[in-house]
Amino acid sequence: MSVFNRNEDDGFSRDTPTLIAYPELPGTASGNAEYRLEESVGLAAAIGLDVIEARHYRVRSPRAATLLGGGQVDELTGLIKEAGAELLIIDGALTPIQQRNLEDRVKAKVIDRTGLILEIFGERAATAEGRLQVELAHLDYQAGRLVRSWTHLERQRGGFGFLGGPGETQIEADRRMIRDRMARLRKELSQVQRTRGIHRARRKKAPWPTIALVGYTNAGKSTLFNRLTKASVLAEDLLFATLDPTMRQVKLPGVEKAILSDTVGFVSDLPTQLVAAFRATLEEVTSADYIVHVRDIAHPSTEAQRADVLLILRELGIAENGEGDSPLIIELWNKCDKLPVEEKEKLAELARRSANCFLISAQTGEGVDAFVDNLAARITAEGIARPLLLDASQGDILAWLHSKGQVNSVSEKDDKLHVVATLTPRAWGQYDKLYGTV
Repeated sequence: MSVFNRNEDDGFSRDTPTLIAYPELPGTASGNAEYRLEESVGLAAAIGLDVIEARHYRVRSPRAATLLGGGQVDELTGLIKEAGAELLIIDGALTPIQQRNLEDRVKAKVIDRTGLILEIFGERAATAEGRLQVELAHLDYQAGRLVRSWTHLERQRGGFGFLGGPGETQIEADRRMIRDRMARLRKELSQVQRTRGIHRARRKKAPWPTIALVGYTNAGKSTLFNRLTKASVLAEDLLFATLDPTMRQVKLPGVEKAILSDTVGFVSDLPTQLVAAFRATLEEVTSADYIVHVRDIAHPSTEAQRADVLLILRELGIAENGEGDSPLIIELWNKCDKLPVEEKEKLAELARRSANCFLISAQTGEGVDAFVDNLAARITAEGIARPLLLDASQGDILAWLHSKGQVNSVSEKDDKLHVVATLTPRAWGQYDKLYGTV
């Protein structure tokens, strides 16, 4: 499903001439307009739209009918006519009425930031689960906007002949169809959630630590993921290059196996429909042992991006300081290769003073080894050393110990193997369940 409602009459394509307008509303942090427009252009480029121009408007008093002021709407109308644009993107939230009124005024298709992000997700979803989640978000978004599509239709007649009542309107029928479809999707996604829960429970029983990469879109998560796992996940200088989560096995110093997951990138004003629809996927983050927050430290709005990511994590019930059951959050200040020398040295000093921050470049590999060594040390520090007495014939248990942790020493005496092994508490729990306590 597409928010563009493409058909033969619409004629929208990846090269559709497009204008972008960012309305800076009262209370919005000033000074970010340039970067917000830059991000909006990047979002449009993610689905191949041809952005002709991007404009910033200060809105002192938002209009209930059009959000923007009358003069601003007139200016956009002139720009659209002059440039031959077919699509106007308002980089903000529009009500259905505002969207319809703007379309009537500017004589072009209008979508808001939520609609644009949903369009990107709809195009990028690769797995069956991802498509279910995106469709649910689309339907939730479109449910309140049906008035735009069906105002030309008359009321349907119910019953037969002259005795038929007024029946239900087309918009009511469509809303009912959407509600029914959303109910089916939620049922399917609840099954996905249960399945993921079973998989998470199995991973919890296994001794392997889980590490989730999170961060603002285009912060470099997939590049880091590929470097650590030697995988080939799509990693482009493109917003939302990763949508469906990917998990891979990774080996760390002293840690035989860990599970690393690459997750969808966050963005400011992430539609609530998407947060709700993707909750089953995002719960992979909440169940991780460690959360690695990858930041584009060279981006002018890096602090604002950090705040946006932490806000979404809080919505998922994850505390910034790791309180309660929240996993530890480690910050990676990525793309240090793009920083001026003085700024890079200053940030390197700040990172050295912090226990949970590392200055890295996932592209060049700078600083990555130091981060990996530190993460491995954290994991192995949780290990508990225990002496074991095994029969000489129990080589399978010895192999299991090697695969799940670290075997410190092995000596043979009187046909017995005297073993000292270091495993995590979780691994020892699994050992006791499989082989009994010693």
